[in-house]
Amino acid sequence: MKLTTVTMVTVDGVMQGLGGADEDRRGGFERGGWVAPLFDNEATASLNQVFQRADAFLFGRRTYEIFARSWGSVEWRASVGIDLGSHPIAGALNSQPKYVASTTLTEARWADTTVLSGDVATAIGEVKAKREGELQVHGSGALIRWLFANQLVDEITLFVCPAVIGQGTRLFPHTGPDAALDLVDSRSTPKGVTIQIYRPTGRPQYANASATWST
Repeated sequence: MKLTTVTMVTVDGVMQGLGGADEDRRGGFERGGWVAPLFDNEATASLNQVFQRADAFLFGRRTYEIFARSWGSVEWRASVGIDLGSHPIAGALNSQPKYVASTTLTEARWADTTVLSGDVATAIGEVKAKREGELQVHGSGALIRWLFANQLVDEITLFVCPAVIGQGTRLFPHTGPDAALDLVDSRSTPKGVTIQIYRPTGRPQYANASATWST
């Protein structure tokens, strides 16, 4: 099973979802809500296609609880007029298996959810080995960084929005593992969202001290 991470980021690497200004105010963050004004119809269609090709979902605890309260809630879906039979994201999330990596979650409130605890790396490896298709990670920044550090990510999808926020949670930390990436696909939308797909290919190659530049 291919593990794919899907993230909306600014040019300076700040990540956030479509939840609006109040989605995540941890650490005094006050610049939320930048995604929606830039997410045009083409970006939305591309995101819908991503969800529709998922065969299972993997979440960190915090993102899982946010999604369960919204996409997994009959009341919330009714309040915003979402129909499971016609909405590509809601339909995918509620019809496919869900896994949540957590050492603190004791009860999963969303149907068809399996909690992965203990040796999470081994548990995720077993899921990838036993199932076919694509295991998608949406949001879940801490989990993505951990998966990346443990070399469990097969593909990275970035919706890069044309904005510099200057504060907020970065997808990748200031220090951490390095990785070379192969560009699989890249396209842009009318409002300038660049959709980039990468595959990790090991460590980058670094020029040695004797390297020279020529013109």
